[in-house]
Amino acid sequence: MSTQKKEQSLDVNETLAKSEAFVIKYKKQIITALVAAVIGVGGTLAYIYGYAKPREEKAQELLGVVMQKYVMTQDFEHALKGEGKTLGLIAIADKYSSTDAGNIAKYEAGICNFNLGKTKEAIKYLEDFSAQDDATVSAQALYALGNCYATDKQFDKAVSIFKKAAEATSVPALCAEYLFQAGLILENQKKNNEALEVYQNIKKQYPTAPMCAQQEQNGVLLDAVIDKYIERLSK
Repeated sequence: MSTQKKEQSLDVNETLAKSEAFVIKYKKQIITALVAAVIGVGGTLAYIYGYAKPREEKAQELLGVVMQKYVMTQDFEHALKGEGKTLGLIAIADKYSSTDAGNIAKYEAGICNFNLGKTKEAIKYLEDFSAQDDATVSAQALYALGNCYATDKQFDKAVSIFKKAAEATSVPALCAEYLFQAGLILENQKKNNEALEVYQNIKKQYPTAPMCAQQEQNGVLLDAVIDKYIERLSK
């Protein structure tokens, strides 16, 4: 396996690991997401309890099966297409597109397609996914999309998306990592001045991030990782 593929696999595995927490996080929301809509007129209440809520719960149930049976075992092909009577992510995303679970299925379909090397399909599903005003989930999804763009050699889009991912989270370590990916791509494009600016911003804005901290090795204090990139481009 090439270094590039190994790095891609690591990125995807990390994203998949987080996706389990994502489903758990949204479990209560899936059950209660439509409660606010009860405050309405006419047939709103009947719609929620007679149609929308049952569909939400059914979609959640179907998604849970796919997540446990296929996604978490990295059987990405069956996760997407299903098997026997088990609906796959593609069908859930399409049939239950108006539900929270259907929305999550789009995200998972994007990740599965990326793992299978179907980058353009991955981009399609991740672009269609909505984080629903959740900053943490939004950053995670944008980071996955940025990786897809980079793999598809849409480098300008990748840089833009990585920067958006950094803006979407308040966790310094993640902000630094997302911006660092943007910097690496800019370097690859020979846009060294822009890359240097990104690295300098990381050091200035996120001094507590691991890549900005000095590390000790065999009793010797080493420069922070980000300093090496800044020094290289400052020559």
